[in-house]
Amino acid sequence: MSAVEYEPVIGLEIHVQLSTRTKMFCGCALSFGEPPNTRTCPVCLGLPGTLPVANAEAIHYGLMIGMALGCDLAPRSIFHRKNYFYPDLPKGYQISQYDEPLCRGGRLGDVRIHRVHLEEDAAKLVHVGASGRLHASDASIVDFNRGGTPLAEIVTEPDVRSAEQASEWLKLLRTTLRQLGVSDVNMEEGSLRCDANISVRPVGTKELGTKTELKNMNSFRFIERGIKAEVERQIGILRDGGQVVQETLHYDPTTGAITSLRSKEEAHDYRYFPEPDLTPVSITQAMLDRAREALPELPAAREARFKDELGLNGESARLLAWRAELGDYFESALSSNGVEAQPLANWVTNELVQRLGGDADPAESKVEPSALAKLVALVGERKVTQGAAKQVLDKLVAEGGDPQAIVEAEGLGAVGGADELAPVVAAALEANPDIAERLRGGDMKPIGVIVGHVMRETKGRADGGEVTRLVREQLGL
Repeated sequence: MSAVEYEPVIGLEIHVQLSTRTKMFCGCALSFGEPPNTRTCPVCLGLPGTLPVANAEAIHYGLMIGMALGCDLAPRSIFHRKNYFYPDLPKGYQISQYDEPLCRGGRLGDVRIHRVHLEEDAAKLVHVGASGRLHASDASIVDFNRGGTPLAEIVTEPDVRSAEQASEWLKLLRTTLRQLGVSDVNMEEGSLRCDANISVRPVGTKELGTKTELKNMNSFRFIERGIKAEVERQIGILRDGGQVVQETLHYDPTTGAITSLRSKEEAHDYRYFPEPDLTPVSITQAMLDRAREALPELPAAREARFKDELGLNGESARLLAWRAELGDYFESALSSNGVEAQPLANWVTNELVQRLGGDADPAESKVEPSALAKLVALVGERKVTQGAAKQVLDKLVAEGGDPQAIVEAEGLGAVGGADELAPVVAAALEANPDIAERLRGGDMKPIGVIVGHVMRETKGRADGGEVTRLVREQLGL
């Protein structure tokens, strides 16, 4: 009997710190890296007698997010108190949204959105102790600067089926939010944090398995590794005849270990009830119009435009649209020269990205967009071979400059004329008589040997198409 194959079922909960000027319910300025407990006031510290006031700009950003994700926007939403005691919540509750969130439904790419709601962030706990774990001799201290920061929580449906898909989708979400201008989505600074609800089930079944929750992963690499580790752990349990326990988990990216934070039996009863100090949020037509007017071209629309108007293939269009910095560089290069779109896209997404590093912004490199466009045009005009052009690009990455000047200075211009190439091709055929005989017999597979010989003799400057033509001509094929 064959072993049961399992598939993951993953839903994501993403917390996005909004880039408003002040906190969610008070006038404290937002900042990162300030001395601890210097961005606080009686409201965000939860002192008696204080009253919160909702940040209008945070609501505006929430509407923009909802529109960008195609959500249904609530004409009326309310804030709730989410009650639980923890050292980083001085009030003893968090102001959030429960059954009347700002946004419901929607979709981004191939993942459906369940809801988007607004809330305030908790303060930051700093654990002090040499052990790395809390013991009686260790201590935790609290920095309240982060407490009260506006958050948008984006909850997906369980549509994700792999760790890789989760990582790629989160990159699309990050690009979308960055394009909107609602957050700097800096994962290292905690502006974008992700929880993953993970279960596995036998392939072909519809019933969901018991889920666990991985908390507060803050890099795409850790998210992917953490989900993979938890999926493997659950499959191992089921194959050994055990049962997965519903619990909240922590993934340690250093050791790869998964540890339990709390079990289902210890899960909090948050005792939600409407926040009595805040009036319901009523969305007016003016608020909707303002949010709609603020929407830029979003990645999905940009991808469609790249395919429909520029004729890019799906892979290039998607990569350039999902990575806004690459798309901006590509469009700048395209506008500076009469170069063809697809070859330029190939050079941006393959050769340039490979040389700069996967996450680098080409706009910050020494390669001007117009310079890359000129280089790609030289290749298209067969004035430079692909191999020589790569050498020119190496020089541009290291020093910048003009590609035509580099070609001339380094002697990298293409050797494409028949008069210049014909004797080199003849010498290659003479040096490889067995290959020449096979070619005469109609076996064209080894022609690469002749082309390679010519390329070595011309230091990569020969035009491969012209070499092939001359081989056929000289052999009477």
